[in-house]
Amino acid sequence: MQEFFAANLPYLLSGISAGGQYALIAVGYTMVYGILRLINFAHGDVFMVAGLVMVYTTASLPMYISIPIVLIATVVLGFLIERAAYKPLRSAPRMSVMISAIGVSYLLQNCALYFTGGLAQTYPAIPFLSKSVVIFGATTKMVTVITPILTIVLVFVLVALIKYTKIGMAMRAVSKDFETSQLMGIKINSVISVTFVIGCFLAAVGSLLWFSNYQSIVPTSGSMPGLKAFVAAVFGGIGSIPGAVIGAFIIGICENIIKGVGLTTFSDAFTFVLLIIILLVKPTGIFGEKATDKV
Repeated sequence: MQEFFAANLPYLLSGISAGGQYALIAVGYTMVYGILRLINFAHGDVFMVAGLVMVYTTASLPMYISIPIVLIATVVLGFLIERAAYKPLRSAPRMSVMISAIGVSYLLQNCALYFTGGLAQTYPAIPFLSKSVVIFGATTKMVTVITPILTIVLVFVLVALIKYTKIGMAMRAVSKDFETSQLMGIKINSVISVTFVIGCFLAAVGSLLWFSNYQSIVPTSGSMPGLKAFVAAVFGGIGSIPGAVIGAFIIGICENIIKGVGLTTFSDAFTFVLLIIILLVKPTGIFGEKATDKV
């Protein structure tokens, strides 16, 4: 038993770490959906852009300056995407907004392809996160330990912000009834912009943690983490922040256990099989509430 635990502990730790990173991306999906009923398909690519910004800034600037620049640049990018691609379509059919989101995704990927020339970029090692540590005899990186702790802290801060601040109350009101909130004087555009800013900030933090483990970045690097985070949001109940976090940890742990038993080829497939099962059995997810449309 002890040998089994020692052999599989690294996979469990990696799963918890990956789950935390998926959670930071999934929260962005679930917040935007909760307010706009929109799946922001460009969110994974914003995560990828954050990684590339880190690569290019560290080429000429020290790490302690580069990290704040990455966070700020990602937030600004999210704000600009919302204002340019989504705000003009506020009253358009939902399909038009979804097509716009897909267009933004391909635009970001093609811009990354242009700037990188299609060559994989090597992510710089962040000294503290890249340091090796030993946990119960298993050697892993510090980022594996830091990720779940940081994720839980950030989610608790976010939940407190939504429950106890004025902008948080506005977010909750808009998510419940968009039109009535607008009639009551809530500045809808400001609430939506703040939602995108928070989601992109979390994606930027997630990119710092993710690429500390997977140090090669290509223009499509955000696609698979973004898809898995989306599945996590659906699994937990899209629109529910705790649901997205729990779903992300379950997916991260399960796919790494699958790798541990020698079925690495099927680890990605598991995530999407899980999505199909959830949509068949409980379409609203674990914590999702059944929505009723007003007539």
